[in-house]
Amino acid sequence: MELHARDVRRDVRELGALLGDVLEAQSSAEAFETVESVRTEAIDYRRGDAESRDDLRADLADLPPARAGVVARAFATYFELINLAEERERVRAIREGTQAGTLADSVAETADVLAEAGADDETVQQVLDDVLVEPTFTAHPTEARRKTVKAKLRSVADDLETLDERRLTDREEKAVERDLEAEVTSLWQTPQVRERRPDVTDEALNVQWYLENTLFDVVGEVYDELERELGDQFGKMEIPKLFEFRSWAGSDRDGNPYVTPEVTAETLERQREVVVARYRDECKRLSGVLSQADRSIAVGDDLRERIETDRERLPGVAAEAEERYPDEPYRQKLKLMRERLDRVGDVRPGGYDDADELLADVDAIIESLRANGAETVAEAKVDPFRRRVATFGLSLASLDLRDHQQNHTTAVSEALAREGVDYEAMDEDERVETLTEAILQDDPIVDVSDTDDLSEAAGRVLTLFDRTADWQAEYGVEAIDTYCISMTEEPSHVLEVLFLADQAGVVDLPGYAGIDVVPLLETESALSGARRIMGTLFENEAYAAAVEARGGTQEIMLGYSDSNKENGFLAANWSLYRNQKRLATICDDHDVRLRLFHGRGGSISRGGGPMNDALLALPNETVTGEVKFTEQGEAIAEKYANPRIAERNLEQMLDAQIRARHEAIREPTEDVPEEWFDAMETAADAARDAYRDLLETEGFVSYFEDATPIEVIEELNLGSRPASRSGERTVEDLRAIPWVFSWTQARCILPGWFSLAQGLDAYLDSGGDLDALREMYDEWPFFRTTLDNAALALARTDLEIAAEYAQLAPSDRRERFFPRIESEYDRAVELVTEITERDSLLKREWLEGSLGRRNPYVDPLNLLQTQLLAQSHLTPEEERTLRLTVKGIAAGMKNTG
Repeated sequence: MELHARDVRRDVRELGALLGDVLEAQSSAEAFETVESVRTEAIDYRRGDAESRDDLRADLADLPPARAGVVARAFATYFELINLAEERERVRAIREGTQAGTLADSVAETADVLAEAGADDETVQQVLDDVLVEPTFTAHPTEARRKTVKAKLRSVADDLETLDERRLTDREEKAVERDLEAEVTSLWQTPQVRERRPDVTDEALNVQWYLENTLFDVVGEVYDELERELGDQFGKMEIPKLFEFRSWAGSDRDGNPYVTPEVTAETLERQREVVVARYRDECKRLSGVLSQADRSIAVGDDLRERIETDRERLPGVAAEAEERYPDEPYRQKLKLMRERLDRVGDVRPGGYDDADELLADVDAIIESLRANGAETVAEAKVDPFRRRVATFGLSLASLDLRDHQQNHTTAVSEALAREGVDYEAMDEDERVETLTEAILQDDPIVDVSDTDDLSEAAGRVLTLFDRTADWQAEYGVEAIDTYCISMTEEPSHVLEVLFLADQAGVVDLPGYAGIDVVPLLETESALSGARRIMGTLFENEAYAAAVEARGGTQEIMLGYSDSNKENGFLAANWSLYRNQKRLATICDDHDVRLRLFHGRGGSISRGGGPMNDALLALPNETVTGEVKFTEQGEAIAEKYANPRIAERNLEQMLDAQIRARHEAIREPTEDVPEEWFDAMETAADAARDAYRDLLETEGFVSYFEDATPIEVIEELNLGSRPASRSGERTVEDLRAIPWVFSWTQARCILPGWFSLAQGLDAYLDSGGDLDALREMYDEWPFFRTTLDNAALALARTDLEIAAEYAQLAPSDRRERFFPRIESEYDRAVELVTEITERDSLLKREWLEGSLGRRNPYVDPLNLLQTQLLAQSHLTPEEERTLRLTVKGIAAGMKNTG
């Protein structure tokens, strides 16, 4: 059976031709010919038909400013369209693999793997009960596209789907092609560059869109598929809640002064309104299905009692429901449920107080249907609603609060100083003792509602805790129940947050804690000091009581981005792996359940890469079943904009986590030979030294400024948060996102591989063996994933283009740094291909094909960007063109930071 009418080559060819037609119609024939000439010259060089890029470079240099802007726009728009063509190809692969039963990392494969491993029903149920996957959407500023542009691109994607998956008459096909041309024309006429920086409300709305319009609909399908596949292998299983979505958008205060309590309150209210409206629609839909009359069914005691309770609670609505739906109990109940949903957050009584109440009503309907022989109706029509309620609650996504530890220390110091306590003068032990005593005493010491005479920073913190108590009362504890502390270095940094929560009434020990306090360990000193930090906390009377009140689980966040920026790719990955094992041991020693929160970015150097591989590569000791990780920037759109791809991503996450949890039950401690640990210790130490030596070499920061478009990126209207923590230009102070974004633009993805070769060579020079590295690659998921991710960053690096950017630096700086970077790259490529025993860096053919399609079209944008960067003064039109090249390269590389 033919599932599709097209393929990626046809989509690319036709979209490219359509863009050319639009360009010619909207600009001029001369502009079209210029773009075609540039395109052809770029392809000729890549194919080997031209000896150099001199002609291409000269043609770009001769362009008048207006024409240069058209060229930049043409290539940027081309990539936006080609990304959709590749998205469609991925959907084809998913559908064809599903049909053929060959789709890897699917829940069908999950069931097969469990069965082949000899798992029994009881073990599988234990695994399911343990697993909870928590994608956490952040507002980090790496999404380079405007919301308006994204909306138009989704319309193009819908047209491509129609052409590919539906049987159309010639007339219907022409109508879709006309719509496609209209969308591309509109896209061309729409400004690509934001005229204003998005505010935090925009970012929260962006995250909300994916939750409301994609994930809400597809999550139930993943549950259904898992239930079917496990049922075929093991008999009927009880499928608990396996997903919970969380968000930082509108609540992450670290370095962002624009995230105010008002913004957080608006986000909570809007998310509740959205999810309640979707539930109301579900009830309306079910009312059209569940039309059974009570003379032909036995309603059941539970459902009957619930209808009677609602009749007492809402007599007027109940009478209306009875009159409208006489003898139809399901419809009556659904009408009453709609009314209770309407009253959530309303001044009128009778609304649902929490999601559990709504869930109980849905369960009553399901049980009644099953008791009346309508199992199929319950499974097909009502179970998806139940799973949505269990997953999204009344909050759509729970918000995590986050702030920098220094702000908490400042707030505690100033608040206690008003009470005559000199907290600032205390050493660490004294601070821990003081905070502990204050938390355990019955009466509060400070009034968090009183911010008079406090600094702005301290006032912001106290107001936040005061408002958190109000939000939990209004929206439920589950709506905002996590507080993450950036740059945690000491136990007191964690206790400060617990103290402030206690003073606000969010925590009342012993017995009640309304938040998880989550230390973010992101520096080498914090990670290496994890036993001191966490051990002190677990042995602290107040903190131990808080952990017990939260079910005996401690969430700990690991910062991938800053760890990489501080230590380099190989050393950071090894430090994170080793310290995850250490944290698992610490928690086990104190009988605490660990939940790791992986602060991953979209790029390889910030913890990105295939999620399925990453989850399967975690140390067994850390796989307790619950896992949390950030989703950010353009990765959100790539993973969740298309419903089929969103479903596939959820399926892969679930497959990996179920398999990893089962393996952890079978083998609680990962069996890794000691010599492999020794090899990584040697390699990581040398890699860290080499990386730090590069960063600390005099003039490196200046070279970075010269040889990347960092200054342009800092001025882009990407996100609401400043690019630098303090406004200083140092590698340490620069946020990880613009650091990686800048290197990616220059096609020198240094953060993803630099010092890898020097580290591995140090191991080989110390008596290590290449065959041992090959064995590590074949048998150790951590090492294999690390090397494969480095290979991906190396494959996407183009040192010929990077050399164009290096020419922007003064010759002495260029000669000091670029040969060093080039040498490390060449040796890394050599080592990776030798260890993996592959002819090329990439193991995925489709990715090689994608890079092959993209590279010739990114090159002109890079060359145009370097020419503009070389100019000492740019006109406003040239500034716009420069920003367009950044957008275009980001789209072409499918990555920013």
